[in-house]
Amino acid sequence: MTDIPAYFRYWGKAKKDPEQSGPAYHLLPYHCLDVAAVGFWLLEPDKELCQRLASRLSLSPEWLQQFFVFCLMLHDLGKFLRGFQGLVPHMSPKLVEPDSRCDYLVRHDALGIGLWIKVLEKQLEDLISKHELSLLRPWLEIVFGHHGQPLETSKAKKAVRSHSLEEDEIAAEAFVRAVINEWMPDLEPLEAIDKSSFKLASWQLAGVAVLADWLGSDQQHFLYSDTETSLTTYWQSVALPSAEQALASAAFLPKSIRPFNSITDQFDFITSPTPLQNYAQTVALEAEPQLFILEDVTGAGKTEAAMVLVHRLMAQGVAKGLYVGLPTMATANAMYERLSKSYQSLYGDEVLPSIVLAHGASKQSEAFQQSINLSEQLTDKQYDHDDVSASAYCNQWLADSRKKALLSDVGVGTIDQALLGVLPARHQSLRLLGLADKVLLVDEVHAFDPYMQRLLESLIQAHAAQGGCTILLSATLPFSSRQRFVQAFQLGGGWNINEQRLPVIQEKDAYPLVTQVRQGVIKEEAVETRQSVCRTVKMSRLPDENEVMEKIKTAVEQGQCVCWIRNTVKDARESYQRLTDEEWLAKDKLTLFHSRYAMIDRQAIERDVLARFGKESAQVERDGQVLIATQVVEQSLDLDFDVMITDLAPIDLIIQRAGRLQRHTRDSTGNVISGSEQRATPCLYVLSPDPELVENSQWLTQTLPGTAYVYPDIGKLWRSILQLQKRGSFTMPTDARDLIESVYGIDAVDIPEYLEHASMEAFAEQKVQRSMGEFNLLCMERGYSYKSAAHNSGWDEDIHIPTRLGAETVDVVLVKEVEGKLQPYADSGAYLWALSQIKIPKAEWKKAEKLISPEWKQRIDTLKEQVSALKWLEIWPLVAELQSVYDEKDGWNFGKEAL
Repeated sequence: MTDIPAYFRYWGKAKKDPEQSGPAYHLLPYHCLDVAAVGFWLLEPDKELCQRLASRLSLSPEWLQQFFVFCLMLHDLGKFLRGFQGLVPHMSPKLVEPDSRCDYLVRHDALGIGLWIKVLEKQLEDLISKHELSLLRPWLEIVFGHHGQPLETSKAKKAVRSHSLEEDEIAAEAFVRAVINEWMPDLEPLEAIDKSSFKLASWQLAGVAVLADWLGSDQQHFLYSDTETSLTTYWQSVALPSAEQALASAAFLPKSIRPFNSITDQFDFITSPTPLQNYAQTVALEAEPQLFILEDVTGAGKTEAAMVLVHRLMAQGVAKGLYVGLPTMATANAMYERLSKSYQSLYGDEVLPSIVLAHGASKQSEAFQQSINLSEQLTDKQYDHDDVSASAYCNQWLADSRKKALLSDVGVGTIDQALLGVLPARHQSLRLLGLADKVLLVDEVHAFDPYMQRLLESLIQAHAAQGGCTILLSATLPFSSRQRFVQAFQLGGGWNINEQRLPVIQEKDAYPLVTQVRQGVIKEEAVETRQSVCRTVKMSRLPDENEVMEKIKTAVEQGQCVCWIRNTVKDARESYQRLTDEEWLAKDKLTLFHSRYAMIDRQAIERDVLARFGKESAQVERDGQVLIATQVVEQSLDLDFDVMITDLAPIDLIIQRAGRLQRHTRDSTGNVISGSEQRATPCLYVLSPDPELVENSQWLTQTLPGTAYVYPDIGKLWRSILQLQKRGSFTMPTDARDLIESVYGIDAVDIPEYLEHASMEAFAEQKVQRSMGEFNLLCMERGYSYKSAAHNSGWDEDIHIPTRLGAETVDVVLVKEVEGKLQPYADSGAYLWALSQIKIPKAEWKKAEKLISPEWKQRIDTLKEQVSALKWLEIWPLVAELQSVYDEKDGWNFGKEAL
C-alpha cells in the first residue's frame, strides 16, 4: 500500500500490559471488521436466527446478513475521536497524537451515534440519499448500542466537537466510504420494512451486536495487528477465518436433539409415570410456540412432566434448549443438581451441551464449581471506569454465569436473571437473545408477589413475540393469575392485539389442571394425580405458644420428629432459645434453620437437616428431633416430618408447608417402607388466633406480632384459618382449588370490619407493587432505543434494576483474625470469601456497622484494597468485641448485641 489511508492511524484495542508479547494495539478498522465477521457467521442465511429475523422483517436472509454485517462494520466509529484516542497515548508514532483540547466525558459508543448524526450523514449524501439515511439510522443506533444499552442521542451530538479534531472526522468518513463502497448492499429493501416489526426485531438484533462485539474482542481468536493492509484482504484472510474459529467452540456449535421415546427412557428412575407425566408424553403438540401451565400437588412429578414437554418441543424443532427460572437461590441450586444428572438426555452424543447455574451466589454451589470450565481470555486495556473495553467486560461476563446462563444450552437459576431481559438493565438484549430459542420453564409461580408477577407477564409476552415457548409450574394458582399469564402469551404471539377481544380461559374447579395455549387455541384439561399423594390432612388450631410447646414435648416423648415453621427469623430464634432451656429436650436433638447464616454454615445446616429429616432418614436419625425453621424449608428441600406445626400463613403457603408432613411412606417408627403409610393420619397444627373471635384490630398481633409484617393482608390470613377451622381437614388434591378460591376468589367471604383497614392497606400496596412493575418495565413496542425505558427513566447496570421488591439488603463478608491477618470466616471449600458471605437487611447493617471501631475500619479498608473480590462488599470482623453478633448455630443476631 503506497498511500496509507488516514483511518489506519487510529487504534481500536490496546493491551493492558505493555510487557505482553505482540503488538501493543489493534488497528481500529481491523477491530470493526472482526466484529462484523462474527456477525457474518452468527447470521448465516441457513441459520434459524437469521431466518426468523428475516421472516419477521419480510427480508431475504441473504440480504439481512449482508446488510447487518455492513452496519456492524461501523459500530465503533466513536473511537476515531481524539478524546478516545488520548486514553492510551504514545503507543506508536504511526498513530495520531493526543490533544489536550479534546475531552473524554462521553463514552465512545455514544460518540459514534453523535458523529454519525452530527457530521457523517450530511457528508455522505453523495452516496446515500437523505431518505435512505433516515431509514438507515435506526439500524446504526442498534450497533452503536453494542455495550448493552441504547444511547441517548441529544447529549452525544453536542459532545462531538469537544471530543474530536477535524482530521478525526475526515478519517472516520474515509473509513465509512471504504466500507460503503465494498460492503453496503442495495438499500431498497429498507423501504418495505414494517416499523412495528422492526422495533420488535431490534431487541434480538441488539443482542447479536453485543455478542458479536464480545466475541470479536477475544484475543485468543483475533490477534492484534498494527500492520496496514487493504480492508478486503484483512476481511477475507483474517477476520472471516478468525470469526469462524471463534464460533467453532462447543458453546456455539449446533447440537442435535435426541428423539423423544418415553419418559422412562428420559428418566431411568421412573418406572410408573404419574398421570401428569403421562399427559406430558401423550398430549398432541404442534410445531409452534405454546404455553403450558401445570398445576398439581407437591410430589406429583411436575418437574419431570415439564422436562418431557421440553424434550418433545425440542424434538419438534420449536426450541434448542431451556432456561429454568426459580424463585430462590436455594431452589435453583436444588434444581441444578437434579438437571445436571439428566439434561444430556435431551441431546445427541456428538457434542457435549452446556449447563450453567445462574444466580448471585452460584460460586457458592460446590456442584456448579465442579462442572464449570470458563475459558480465559487475554485482556485489553480497560480505558476507564465507565468505558469498559469489550474483552475486559467479556472476562467479567464469562465469570458472571448469571449472564452466560441464558446463552448456554441449558441454564438453571433464579427467575431474576430472565426478568432482567424486560427491564432497562445493561445487556438485557443479550439475555433475550439467549432465551430466543429456548423453552422458558418457570417453577414455583405461586411464590411471586404482584411486582414479580407483572414482570413475568411481560417476559412471557416478550418471549412469545420472539417465537418462544413457556412452561409454568405451580402447586395452585388463583384464576386471575392464570388468566393474566394466558393473555400475556397471546399478546406476545400477536394473535389479537385488542386485549378486550382476547379469548378468556374458563374458570374451572378442576385440580390438578393443565392449561395449553397456542395460536387461537386454549385447552384446559383436568388430570388425575398419583394415588400416593392423594390424602386427607387433619387440621388443628393451637391458640398460643404454650400449647405448641406441649405438642412438641408430646411428639418428642413418642419418638417423633417435629418441624415448627415460624414466619420471622426473630420468632424462630426466640422459640429455639426457649426450647434450649427445656430439660425434656436434649440439645443435640434441636436445630435452628433460617436465612441469616454465612453460606458455609447454611450449607452445613442444610446437609444436617436432610440427614435428619430427608427421604433417606430412618428412625435412628429422626427419633425425637426438632427443627425450628423459617420459610427456607417451604421449597426445594425434600423433607419429611412426623409432626408439622406452622404459624398462620396464606392458604397456598399452608398447603405448601403441609407437603412436608408425612411426605414419604414410613412405618410407625419412621423408617422408609414400600406399601402403605403406617403412621397415624397426618395432622397439621396451625398457631393462630380464633377466627370466630375478632374483637379488635389487634386480632393477629396479639398471637403473632411479626406475621403482619411478612404477610400484611390480614384479611386473607383470617379467611385461611376460617376455612381450615370450619373444615377440620382437607383432602388433596380434591379441595385444593376450592381452598385457594375461598381465600383469593371474587366470591370469598367478607372479612370482619376490624380487619378491613389492614386488608385495604395491603390491597393498595399490592396495587402499588404491580404499578411499580409496570413503571419499571421496558416498553418493548418502542424498540431498542433509549426511550424504551418506561417514562424515560433511563437505563442502568443490572445490579441496580430491581427484579423484586422488599427491604434493601447488603452482602456482608465475615472475617476472622488469624496470626494478625484477616482471613475469610469459611475455612474449607473453594471460593472462601463467597462462602463467608451473609445477606443482612440494610437498615440493620447501618446500625451494626456503628459498632466497628475506627481502627478496625482502617484494617477493613486495607483488606478491600488487597482483595479485589471484597471491593463492593461490607465486612464484619469476628473479633472479641463483635464476635457475639454471629454464631454458627444461631446465625446473625445483631439484636442481642444492640441491646
